[in-house]
Parts: sequence; C-alpha cells; structure tokens
Amino acid sequence: MNQKCSNKWDVADESLDIVFSSNFFEHLPDKETLSRTVQEAKRCLKSNGKIICMGPNIKYVDGAYWDFWDHHLPLTELSLRELFILNDLHIRMCINRFLPYTMSDGKEFPLILLHLYLQLPAIWPFFGKQYFVICEKQ
Repeated sequence: MNQKCSNKWDVADESLDIVFSSNFFEHLPDKETLSRTVQEAKRCLKSNGKIICMGPNIKYVDGAYWDFWDHHLPLTELSLRELFILNDLHIRMCINRFLPYTMSDGKEFPLILLHLYLQLPAIWPFFGKQYFVICEKQ
C-alpha cells in the first residue's frame, strides 16, 4: 500500500514500538509535512516507543546537500531535536556527526569496515556528516 507519510497512517494508536527513518526526512516537501509525519508516528507509538532517525546534517555537507534534486528540507540534529520536543517527545540521544554523508556510490561497502567504524565513536567527528537522533514517547 502506498500513502503519503503525513496522512493518517493505517496503523492503530499506540501499536508500534519503534519508527525508524533513514535518509528520508530531507526528501519531504516542507516542514509542515515533516511535522504531521512526526505527529502520526507519535500517535502510533506505544508508551516508551521510540523514533530513531538519521540523515544528512546540512551543517557538515555544505552545498553537496543540494546535489540531490529531491532534497527539500535542510535539517540538522538540532532542528529535529526541536521538532521532537515541540511534539512532546523526549530526546534520548542526539549525535550531530554519525555516519559519513554517503555510503552508496555504486560499490558495495565492506561491512567489516562499517562494524569497525561504529566501534570507534572517537573518529565520528572526522568522518560523520549525518545526524542520529532517538526520541521517546512518554
């Protein structure tokens, strides 16, 4: 089934444990659509349910952010943090530099290197250009 993410989801209230979004929010057409999408996610989350999201952090990718025709919303970890707080969601983790900007250049990325990278958060500030935010419904 296809539907707009900002419309009412065909999911029961308080029925989900987690809503995960990776490199999606920046493709939404405007802030209102993102806000309504977060409200729908919150409606569907159980108490203590989490929204986990990551995406390109415009603070660290500069003009390359706009190299993708379908990027519409310039987002940072702080703008998402504010959106979640405005929707009465509690921030559990907010990382400004997580993964590199892109890992999909047509070549298969060796998973052993990704595993090693994730074990070394001290190097994230040097290579990370994506935010990682987790919020929770109380």
